[in-house]
Amino acid sequence: VQLQASGGGLVQAGGSLRLSCAASERTFSNVARAWFRQAPGKEREFVAAINWSSGSTVYADSVKGRFTISTDNAKNTVYLQMNSLKPEDTAVYYCAAGRSIFGIRTSPNCWGHGTQVTVSS
Repeated sequence: VQLQASGGGLVQAGGSLRLSCAASERTFSNVARAWFRQAPGKEREFVAAINWSSGSTVYADSVKGRFTISTDNAKNTVYLQMNSLKPEDTAVYYCAAGRSIFGIRTSPNCWGHGTQVTVSS
């Protein structure tokens, strides 16, 4: 499956952005979609994941209550709605596909290109 991420940009602290991840296909071998991020000088970290079939979700503690992951199966697209953004959310955001919303945290099957999110203070 090929993944294309978009929607990044520059926003002030407290603002919102919505990221999109369009997939070339939906298969049950890649039923999970996730967002990761990597800030300068830091390791890539898990942000959120969704099972596009069941709708089940899981979030990193750092984004719970601020970010929402969702899916539009008709468009093969997963979204990450980011509200109440903080400067520490600044990173390159990547989407990924995998077999489960828990397994994808450590073993995604494939990655999309990243999209830059910059939050100014």
